[in-house]
Order: sequence, then structure tokens, then C-alpha cells
Amino acid sequence: MAQPVVHVVDADASVRDALSALIRAVGCRAEVFATARDFLAHPRATVPGCLLLELTLPDIDGLTLQEYIAADQPSLPIIFITSHGDVPTSVRAMKAGAFEFLVKPLAKEALLPAIRDAIAFSKAALERAAIARALDARYASLTPREREVLRGVATGLLNKQVAAELGISEITVKAHRGRVMRKMQAHSLAELVNLVAVLGVLASGGQATD
Repeated sequence: MAQPVVHVVDADASVRDALSALIRAVGCRAEVFATARDFLAHPRATVPGCLLLELTLPDIDGLTLQEYIAADQPSLPIIFITSHGDVPTSVRAMKAGAFEFLVKPLAKEALLPAIRDAIAFSKAALERAAIARALDARYASLTPREREVLRGVATGLLNKQVAAELGISEITVKAHRGRVMRKMQAHSLAELVNLVAVLGVLASGGQATD
């Protein structure tokens, strides 16, 4: 994947400068913002990264910005950095999905591992999302009848049972099944069943014609 990006949202210019230099020193790209609105207005590439977020901002507070990010970009973990933290606030942030909550002055011994772990989390989340998109595309390439055959096979029915259920010949089922295997890029029935489980399509219905 591309070079990780660490975003910094902090109204203090000296904090932004110090964090930017530290981030670049560990091989990441730094993108810094003075306000939450500046951050939200900036287009973000789909690359591994994290956000260092000051709790107190001049426009939108950090906890509110966290809500926006959770809905818009859940693969971007948030590390709160603040001089004004308290236990209830930190608990609220962590319950809402914050990756870490650090109090200023920031110690490199705490900050750098947090950034490293957050980027690893982000990378894994992006990889899972990419796999899910690819799998959705494979399933979308199936015809309605192929999807019916897929559901029947995945539930453990024999070819002749699928044929009887759909009112088609067993030879036709075998032909559909072969195309399903190729389109889904499954090398075995067990792998196909696993892909179906990931897709969660067994509950869907629908009829098709040959």
C-alpha cells in the first residue's frame, strides 16, 4: 500500500509543527489542520493512516468530529491528544471507538507505538474492505439462476436436489455450478461455502429463469 498518512488536527501551531516533524521522521506523511472543518474539507486518500485529534478545537469539538469520522471513514483510527482530558471524557471517547487517549505533553514512548498500532489497524481494515468489494463484484457477476444454484449448493444440497428444487435438469445444475465456481474464483466446494458465508446471501430469495 501507499505511504501511511497521519493526520493531525490541533489549533496549536507549535504542536502541529512538532508532530509533523516526528511523523515524517518515522516514515509517514503528515497532514496537519488547525480546525475540524479544515480536516473535513480536505480530500483523504484511501491509504493506511490515523488521526491525532485534539479534544478541544475552536469550531467542532473532538468528540463530535469523532462521530463524523465513525460514519464516514471507520477505517481511520483516532488517537486523542489533549491537555484537558478527564476520566469521563476519555471513557466516552474510548466507548465511541477511539484507538487511544493520550494527555499532553506527549511522550514519544507512548505516542509512536500508538501511531504504529493504529496504522496497522487501518491497513488491516482497508484490506478487509478491498476483499469484500472484490467478493461483492464476483457475486454481482452471477446470473439470477447461478445465484439460486449457489445457494442450493452452499446449503449442502446435492446436484439432483438442487435440480428438483429449481425444476431444471441435473446436467443444467452441473453447468451452472461450474460457472459459479469459476466466477467466484473458488477452487473447492469448501472454499465456495466459505465465500457464501462471508457474503451472507443464503437468506436472500428470488427466482430466476434459464
